[in-house]
Amino acid sequence: MLICCCLFFISSKISAQQTGVPEKSEFKKATTRLWLNTYGNIRISDKLFWIAQTHFRFQEKDQTRFAGQVGQIYNRHAISYFYSKKFTASLGGVFRLNMNTDDILEGEQTMVPEWRIWHQYLFAVPFPRLMVYHRLRIEHRWTRGFQKNSSFTFRNRWRYMLNMKIPLNKKKLAPGALYVAPEAELIMQSGKSVVNSPMEDLRLHTSFGYILKPQVTFATGLMYSFGQSLSNGAIFNQKWTLRFHVYFSPDFRKLENRLPAVK
Repeated sequence: MLICCCLFFISSKISAQQTGVPEKSEFKKATTRLWLNTYGNIRISDKLFWIAQTHFRFQEKDQTRFAGQVGQIYNRHAISYFYSKKFTASLGGVFRLNMNTDDILEGEQTMVPEWRIWHQYLFAVPFPRLMVYHRLRIEHRWTRGFQKNSSFTFRNRWRYMLNMKIPLNKKKLAPGALYVAPEAELIMQSGKSVVNSPMEDLRLHTSFGYILKPQVTFATGLMYSFGQSLSNGAIFNQKWTLRFHVYFSPDFRKLENRLPAVK
């Protein structure tokens, strides 16, 4: 249903343009990628967390699939406010290094920085045997091309993700549990540089994870994604991505604050 709505929106947007529009959409050959991701939720007080995430992203090159070359190095940080077990809000920044993965032409750089300000609202819905998450994330993004002395372009990203965590060998998500986590995320974009390509990405991802202990979880999965090219909204990029995740949650509070009160 989500995919049908996206395609309807895109086709309506394209048909509204009167000039310079191709007769039909084109899906490019899928690119393969590999992401190694760490996700830190570091507790610094009863209500505040420090989010610290680092991603190393690779993509195919020549005959080497998935990990032929470095694509991006990604750092995301924020302060997160823990309102309750069912809602958290976060505010922070992103610094990303984008590598030129095409043939480098004269006058081009091999690497350029990207900056973002982001805020996020996470809603958790518990069920007897699983957890459902609704995530709203808004990013204000400054990017630039690989040409030397090129200026930064500003865009907004509007992201919604639906995610579930379902235990497989236990009744609840607890240490020792294996789980499956299907998710779907729609990423839209807006700005002066976005004319007829508002849908940046639709990501469909399923991962399998293992909860080692409350502070450490490992997961891996495969993601398929597609989205409109920024330069031409009728051309869609496709990607297959292998993803490996490490989640860690250290607690920097004093020992007496971590332990439950004696009743």
